[in-house]
Amino acid sequence: MGRLVSILQRRSPVVYLLSPDQTVAEAVRVMAENHIGVVPILERDRLVGIFSERDLLRRVIAKGRHLEKTSLGEVMTPDPVTAMPDEDRKSAIQKMQAVGCRHLPIVVHDRVIDMLSMRDLLFVEIEERDQEIAALRGYIHGSY
Repeated sequence: MGRLVSILQRRSPVVYLLSPDQTVAEAVRVMAENHIGVVPILERDRLVGIFSERDLLRRVIAKGRHLEKTSLGEVMTPDPVTAMPDEDRKSAIQKMQAVGCRHLPIVVHDRVIDMLSMRDLLFVEIEERDQEIAALRGYIHGSY
């Protein structure tokens, strides 16, 4: 299984950084405008949490909190699991499964450089399987 860097090199980084002092309303606006489901939360350039659609539903909406008055620090998921670009995809998937998350901040020297989702990892897996199936069909049908 390949390294995360192979996914990261295929695209532009998808990172919109917010601070714990910003409001949920600001995070929702950033997420909606950029079609993303999670934002990393940094304090003095250090990752302290993430805020996801799941956090919005469970910790804000379901609790009747006000988007404009609630800070991200109050409702973020603290100390998220992270990965480095040179890690393999299987390791990243195992980390995500172990904690039940769908988004993984990618860090280099304690700085968030990108975010990967379970969807990103699964799409690469599907693409590789499709290529493998096509190669096997070619072999079986003699077009190798």
